Amino acid sequence: MSVLHLRVISPGTSTDAVLDALQSDPGVTNVTAHRGVVLRPAGDLVEADVAREAVDAVVGDLQSLGLERDGSIVLEAVDTALGRGVEEAEEAAPGEGDDALIWEQVERAADGGATNSASFYAFLVLATLIAAVGLLTDSQVLIVGAMVLGPEFGPLAALAVAVVRRRRDRVGGPLRALGLGFPLAIAVTAVAVLLLDRVGLVPQEFLDGRRPLTSFVASPDAFSVVVAVLAGIAGTLSLTSAKAGPLVGVFISVTTVPAAADFAAGVVTAQYGTALGALWQLVLNLCCILVAAVVTLRVQQALWSRVRRPRR
Repeated sequence: MSVLHLRVISPGTSTDAVLDALQSDPGVTNVTAHRGVVLRPAGDLVEADVAREAVDAVVGDLQSLGLERDGSIVLEAVDTALGRGVEEAEEAAPGEGDDALIWEQVERAADGGATNSASFYAFLVLATLIAAVGLLTDSQVLIVGAMVLGPEFGPLAALAVAVVRRRRDRVGGPLRALGLGFPLAIAVTAVAVLLLDRVGLVPQEFLDGRRPLTSFVASPDAFSVVVAVLAGIAGTLSLTSAKAGPLVGVFISVTTVPAAADFAAGVVTAQYGTALGALWQLVLNLCCILVAAVVTLRVQQALWSRVRRPRR
């Protein structure tokens, strides 16, 4: 079953309209109303279970009633839902639950990954430092670990959503996260590699450019583009379908964080050719992921608009 639980706080004057909107949609079931039970803000509580395919249109109907201003709309995931009413709601709703595009949910999820928080910058710096150690020791295991830890897909996804939804007010956050995060991570990593070099802990093999297992980080090619595009598509599909599992594979498949680390290490150790290649790899991956995410969202938007019920 793919349903979400809807909880609406409604002013008393709007409750009848809310109930009409919910009861008229075949993708909605288990509609209940509790009048006068909400203390702050004063109003009524309306609840329902909504097939995932019908959520976007239902939320749009409720927004048109001004509930975001005068009340609130809450969506909650439901692990298990049994009953004929639930089955009938899912059968009546157009499309498939996994394919449903719930824009409000997608925007909130994307915004959550684009936060300019200390933890975001900390994770990015730590991932880049781990990648640097992997480069210095020619360890693919550490490179993969750094890819998994890196949080950079969040801002890229948020930026793609802002572009597709034409939300200029939401562009600044992810741009700041990327524009401040990567320079910070590169600077900290450069200082760390410089200190290691001063005390003689940078392996001679790295200084000589003998890195058979990790040299690909600074050697972008056509496959770099292919992998970054596929990663952008997979990450976007994971975001819109609310399935986080495939995101681990997305993180592993891109070399943004290792490229940032290789650029820092290359500059510090005077391997400028390597540094230039790593910088190109970083820019190429970021751009390809972003473009792939935007195109994927637009395709999903176009396909889903043909399936779902139009908002009233």
